[in-house]
Amino acid sequence: MAKKAVLGRVIVLILLIIILIFAGLWWFDYLGLIRARNAFEPLYSLLGIKNDTALSSQALATADIDEDRYLRRMEALELKAAELDKREAGLKTQEEEILQRLQALDEREAAFEEKEKTFNETVNRYDNERVNLRQNAQYLTGMPPQNAVDILLNMDDQDVIDTLRMVEEIAQEEGSTSIVSYWMSLMPSDRAAVLQRKMASKPTQLP
Repeated sequence: MAKKAVLGRVIVLILLIIILIFAGLWWFDYLGLIRARNAFEPLYSLLGIKNDTALSSQALATADIDEDRYLRRMEALELKAAELDKREAGLKTQEEEILQRLQALDEREAAFEEKEKTFNETVNRYDNERVNLRQNAQYLTGMPPQNAVDILLNMDDQDVIDTLRMVEEIAQEEGSTSIVSYWMSLMPSDRAAVLQRKMASKPTQLP
């Protein structure tokens, strides 16, 4: 009888020790000092208790998926931002090229306007000189020949030549005889020779 009582106590003590061991493992696992929840998995399943470790693993997997999606989105946004920066740089380069071309066109237009202005001034000056030359020629033609020759002798050779050619042009327009040859006969022979030589060798100064 005493042996049975001792045996019963031993069994109780062994069970108590086992319970204490499992309780200690569970408590240390709860405190995060050790990871022993996998050992209690069969017991959790038997008692219908959800394993926090499995839940934690699932939560971690979900978190990893969300983080992966977030990283992918951030990577896509960075690529999009880089593409936009590249396009912006390209547009800026094109804008600078367009501005340079516009500046070159403005410079060409200004140069063209300056040339046109110079040309118009030249034409106007030519027209004025031609009008004055024609008036001079008509004035000299209406004078007595000797008086006209005296005036011509006091002019530069080129001015004399231009006047004589204008007199001939007017005579051709009117269908009359030019008085130029008569004027030349009234001039000193050396001056007349010089004028004739220049008239023969040089083109008309005024078109």
